Amino acid sequence: MLLKELRTQVLEANLELVRRGLVLYTFGNASGIDREQNLVVIKPSGVDYDQLKPEHMVVTDIHGKIVEGDLNPSSDLDTHTLLYREFPTIGAVVHTHSEFATSFAQAGLPIPALGTTHADYFYGPVPVTAPLTDEAIGGRYVHETGAAIVHHFQHNKIDPLAVPACLVNGHAPFCWGRSAHDAAHNAVVLEAVAKMAYNTLTLRANAQGVSQALLDRHYFRKHGPKATYGQSS
Repeated sequence: MLLKELRTQVLEANLELVRRGLVLYTFGNASGIDREQNLVVIKPSGVDYDQLKPEHMVVTDIHGKIVEGDLNPSSDLDTHTLLYREFPTIGAVVHTHSEFATSFAQAGLPIPALGTTHADYFYGPVPVTAPLTDEAIGGRYVHETGAAIVHHFQHNKIDPLAVPACLVNGHAPFCWGRSAHDAAHNAVVLEAVAKMAYNTLTLRANAQGVSQALLDRHYFRKHGPKATYGQSS
């Protein structure tokens, strides 16, 4: 069985989404990539989470061609593989339809950096893509979903590791990280800060959010060469 360890990590990321209440039924998916072999491991399409085992994970190449597996890969495969090709620093991708993050996506609104919880994980607003055109929806829809994310990040010069999530307009969030664990962790935090943002904007519609100084202080205490959070190895 190819990539047994990565299969296990991807399975655990998928199950973490269930444990944290981010998916319903068979919604959502997680994947991971082995950069040395350029092989992707992804959840199979439409299989109940309580039935999933490492051997059920599907292995594809970085362009989505199945290399090993008897089941159909996630219907979002083309989005995942495009993100891997265009964001070479990431090692895993997670997609959910979590309630509050998806609400922002459906409203076509970014999630503003309103507090330090957000700033600990996302270096600025979590962006939302432009709506997909009718042509994109009628064509290679799943590929175009990834293309919309990539275009927004490249056009706005956003580092995908500094803001490891994006809302697809009218759809739902995609998150990523250096590992499957990190990507799932970021998806859980995204939903938490989306809920906080919704509540904050309900209480005060014109809430201004964190200053650049506070954003820097909280983000860089956890990220980068001068990070101080946690224990030293």
